[in-house]
Amino acid sequence: MDLDRIHTPVMLDRTVELLAPALEAPGAVLVDATLGMGGHSRAFLERFPELTVIGLDRDLEALAIARERLAAFGDRARFVHTVYDGIAEAIRGEGFDEVQGILFDLGVSSLQLDRAERGFAYAKDAPLDMRMDPSRGRTAADVLAEADEDELRRIFLDYGEEKLAARYARAIVRARADHPIARSGELVQILHDATPVAIQRQGHPAKRVFQALRIEVNEELSVLAAAIPAALDAVAVGGRIVVLSYQSLEDRLVKRELQAASSSTAPAGLPMELPEHKPLFRLLVRGAELASEAEQAENPRAKPVRLRAAERVRRAS
Repeated sequence: MDLDRIHTPVMLDRTVELLAPALEAPGAVLVDATLGMGGHSRAFLERFPELTVIGLDRDLEALAIARERLAAFGDRARFVHTVYDGIAEAIRGEGFDEVQGILFDLGVSSLQLDRAERGFAYAKDAPLDMRMDPSRGRTAADVLAEADEDELRRIFLDYGEEKLAARYARAIVRARADHPIARSGELVQILHDATPVAIQRQGHPAKRVFQALRIEVNEELSVLAAAIPAALDAVAVGGRIVVLSYQSLEDRLVKRELQAASSSTAPAGLPMELPEHKPLFRLLVRGAELASEAEQAENPRAKPVRLRAAERVRRAS
C-alpha cells in the first residue's frame, strides 16, 4: 500500500499555520482527535521537534497503520483507541491536564473509503458494514433490516437531508420483505429504481442515503456534540483548536459551539461587560474557510471541506 499516494491530508499547510503559534513552546501537546493513517500528525511531529501528539481513533486498522508510519518519533507519538468524545479521558490517561492544540478532521477516512470491504462507498459493491470500528456496534445492514419505515425516513431526512427520504424508506421496506439487503450494490439498485429519471440526472441517488446510514451507524453527530465542548475545555490558554468538516450537519454543530465559546455572556442591557462575561475563545478565521481551488483540483476529497478555528484567550474564573 502506497500510503502517501492514497492519503493526502486535507488543508495540511493551513492547519499547520493555524496551530503553529500554540505548538512552538517546549512541552506542547497536540491531540489529533481523528488520527486516521497519521498524515496530519506526521507533518506536525516533523515540524515541531519537541511536540508530543496524542492520536485518537476508533478504527483499529487505522491505528495500526499510524503506529507504523509514526514509529520513528518514539514516545512523542501516543496512540489511544477511542471515539473522539473520549478526548478528555484520553488526555488524562496520557498524563496531561490540558493541551496546546486539538485537530479534528471529521468524516470518513481515506482508509475507510478505499477499503471496498468496509462498505462505505456506494460506487463499490461490498457488504453493508460502514462501522468505523468494525469490532463493535451494528452495521448498516442491521439498520436497514431493523428500522421501521418511519425510522428510515427520519434517518435519511435528518442525516442525509434527502428530499426523497419517504420514497426511499418505502422502497427499502418493500425490498427487504423478499430478502435482507446485505450489500451496497443491492441498496444502490433499490435507490436507483425508486428515483425519478429527472432527479437521477442531478447526481447519484445513493450519495445522501449512504451518508445518512454512516452517520447513524457511527452515531457521528451525537459523538461530535459531546466531543467539541470536551475538546474546548481541554485547551490551555493560548492553545488552539482547528476543525475540518465535510458536510453541513457537522459544520453547523461546530459553528454553533465555537461561536458560543467566543461570545460574551453579558446579559442584554448591561452598561459594561464585566471580566467574568468576556469570551473564553476568539475565532481565528472569518466564517468557514474552503480549500484552495488548486488543492481541490489536486485532491478531490478537499472539495467539501469547511475549516473553523479558535484560540483560548482566558479560563473561566
